[in-house]
Order: sequence, then C-alpha cells, then structure tokens
Amino acid sequence: MPLLQTVCRLPARPLFFALFAACFVLLGAGLYLQHVVGLQPCPMCIMQRYAFVAVGLIALVAALHGPRSTGARIYAGLIGLAALSGAGVAVRQSWMQLNPPAFPECGPGLEYMLESFPLGQSLPMIFRGAGDCSAIDWTFLGLSLANWSFLCFSAVIMFAGWMLLRRNRA
Repeated sequence: MPLLQTVCRLPARPLFFALFAACFVLLGAGLYLQHVVGLQPCPMCIMQRYAFVAVGLIALVAALHGPRSTGARIYAGLIGLAALSGAGVAVRQSWMQLNPPAFPECGPGLEYMLESFPLGQSLPMIFRGAGDCSAIDWTFLGLSLANWSFLCFSAVIMFAGWMLLRRNRA
C-alpha cells in the first residue's frame, strides 16, 4: 500500500508524464507488431493509434506545462475525451470481431492499393490502414489487440476521472 499512497500524493506533472510514457510504449508495441511481426493494421487500428497519440500529446503538454488544479482538470478532461473516442472505436472493432460481417468493411489490402493506384493516391489509403477490422490476427491471454486497446483506453479514462476528482498537488 505505501507505493499506491506515494503515487496518489504525486503532483500532476509526473503523473501526466507517466501517461505520456505509457502511450509512447503502447504505440511502440503497435509499430513493433506491424513492422517486425508483420501484422497489418486496419483502419480502426489506425484510428485507435491516433487516439493514443492524442492522449499522449495532451499528457506531454500537461507534463511540460505543470498545471495547477484547474489546469490539471482541463487536461484530464481533454485526455478523457480522447480516450473515450479511442475506446469507442475499440469497442466497435471488438464487436465486429465477435460478429464478423459477410463482407469486410475496412477497405482493400495494402498490396492491392500499391499495385492499383499511383503512390500519391496510395499513401493516404496506407495511413488509413489495410487490414480486415473483423480479423483476429494476434491474441495475448485470449484477448485480441482491439480488446487490449479497449482495456488500455479504459485505464486512461479511469486515470482522467481520478485526475478530475482528486485534490491536485502542484
């Protein structure tokens, strides 16, 4: 319990920095799975990455700013909104994985885009993702990446709620 009490007494700045670091690690893990393991992200995966980027950047700005009580609550609210949007996408993808549609709704594959379109048109499509959103290509402890993403966004939402409710320490 002393570790939890110590964390609860920390000022907002190191907590926001820890959240930024956690988002950085999660994004790094996603890039590792994409570029080393070979998993192609789908459009919903890309949207979840953008939500993690938004959470991480807001947390970094908050950490650099070192806000007092009201500022910390504003940053926490913004972080909560970004995390809610990411959680919504993760829930939708998890639902699609449990109830796959007859035809994939996520768009063409990466190879097809590169072969069929000039690079100038392919690049925006690549950043939207190329995989099938309903496919479960990888699991850890029985949960898909979308499930893990939802759990991480849920933790961020709880963090934001706690930051909104706690008595801030500068």
